[in-house]
Amino acid sequence: MAGKNCVAIATDTRLSTQLMTIDTNFQRVFKVNDLTLMGISGLARDCQTFNALMKFKKNLYSLKEGREMKSSTFAKLVSTSLYEKR
Repeated sequence: MAGKNCVAIATDTRLSTQLMTIDTNFQRVFKVNDLTLMGISGLARDCQTFNALMKFKKNLYSLKEGREMKSSTFAKLVSTSLYEKR
């Protein structure tokens, strides 16, 4: 949800397997930088792996460019990272 000078991301924090709840405080929204948040849905291991991959690529970008990544650039990075697995 987005508004004037604000944004909101809502997600569940429940981690379960079949009919059993394992954890009720599983993180699915990750802070990329001061202006960018990333929300991931799906299986727990997929969330953790994709977050680690994006963190690695963001740090590599920061080292090469010498500056922080903009939100639009990060969105394109996520898009190409997901598409390259097709």
